[in-house]
Amino acid sequence: MADTFDVIVLGSGPGGYVAAIRAAQLGLKTAIVERELLGGICLNWGCIPTKALLRSAEIYHYMQHAKDYGLAAEKITADLEAVVKRSRGVAKQLNQGVTHLMKKNKITVFMGLGTLTGKGKLSVKADDGKVTELAAKNIIVATGARARDLPFAKADGKRIWTYRTAMTPPEMPTKLLVIGSGAIGVEFASFYNDMGAKVTIVEMLDRIVPVEDKDVSTHLEKQFKKQGMTILTATGVEKIETTATGIKASIKGKDGKVTVEDFSHVIVAVGIAPNTENVGLEALGVKMERGHIVTDAMCKTNVEGLYAIGDVTAPPFLAHKASHEGVIAAEAIAGKHPHTMDVKNIPGCTYCHPQVASVGLTEAKAKEAGYEVKVGNFPFIGNGKAIALGEPEGFVKTVFDAKTGELLGAHMIGAEVTEMIQGYTIGKTLETTEAELMETVFPHPTISETMHEAVLAAYGRQLHM
Repeated sequence: MADTFDVIVLGSGPGGYVAAIRAAQLGLKTAIVERELLGGICLNWGCIPTKALLRSAEIYHYMQHAKDYGLAAEKITADLEAVVKRSRGVAKQLNQGVTHLMKKNKITVFMGLGTLTGKGKLSVKADDGKVTELAAKNIIVATGARARDLPFAKADGKRIWTYRTAMTPPEMPTKLLVIGSGAIGVEFASFYNDMGAKVTIVEMLDRIVPVEDKDVSTHLEKQFKKQGMTILTATGVEKIETTATGIKASIKGKDGKVTVEDFSHVIVAVGIAPNTENVGLEALGVKMERGHIVTDAMCKTNVEGLYAIGDVTAPPFLAHKASHEGVIAAEAIAGKHPHTMDVKNIPGCTYCHPQVASVGLTEAKAKEAGYEVKVGNFPFIGNGKAIALGEPEGFVKTVFDAKTGELLGAHMIGAEVTEMIQGYTIGKTLETTEAELMETVFPHPTISETMHEAVLAAYGRQLHM
């Protein structure tokens, strides 16, 4: 006989475990199935441990620039093994926190490989080979995604790395090639550059962080080059050859010429592949596009009682988007009629140095959509707190509908912008206009004052520039 539940969640990442908690809060008998570690990739091998690594690199950077703050620090060294150990400790602590949350909310946890065996049916194969049959009227698929390989550069954990090896490196790179300049690529480029590696970023498109506003991309490239990185845009890697001492990369530049360059290691950061194989989706006839599960506004698939959330579905591929979808799916199952999610109100954050954050439409996308826009831009150099912190590089950019005053998008680069973007996100969610933002009192002295000034700047009213 199968163990029966109201809801079974397949996958315990930030989408899955949040969906399970919300379902349990709503009085549903809930189970969660996980093949590796509670918390999924984000908590154990992604969002959280990378931020621990980046924090160590940030402190190391400041120690090396102590003179800029009137301080003296000599013979500064970095212990990569200790840095990684701290990062893994942070991940372990949060994994234990999710374990506690499962117990607190009386969610039954099944460790093993989960496979859909029919409508409302799921089997779990544990590491010891034992198979447990489960049943539920509703199942939420939250199996996430993995790093995408390049066909000519399969990760080997030695010289060719994905994010997973880059978080627990066997050695410190001396000369690092990073293929891809999305969030993962530039975060690792930033980390290893601050730790002392010579870093080259290769991006096929004409600018780095290509999903961001063009002004942000331009500023980030300028700052990366200032830090000593080599940035190659409109450039591709055609071949990777592993040698005894590193790798040889055949790089095709903008002019079409191919050069061969030696590196000690390479990180492949060219996107993700959804974990939809061997889940049982095909047999159920689940509709998919480009490998990702198709869902409606309530996270329902085309199969009755089957929901899907997170990276296994449509972009953006962000942990907070997955968590919010988890809440929507659980509430939909419980008949609570939740609000649907507007992807234009989902912020994106990149934790390189300097940080990048954005929400809504870029200036170019707003114009493509037919809007007449008003654009405001305010630099950190005009902000007292940023200067006092020694962080005057950066800016905030706002994009408004010229006809209605609606905030269409906001784009930021500089110190702590990942903490500030939520202000604009709340504003967009509340459908604010420039009037409310102008009338909001921002505390002084804070970097957040640049947010106010960027709104004022869109209407020719900036005060400190």
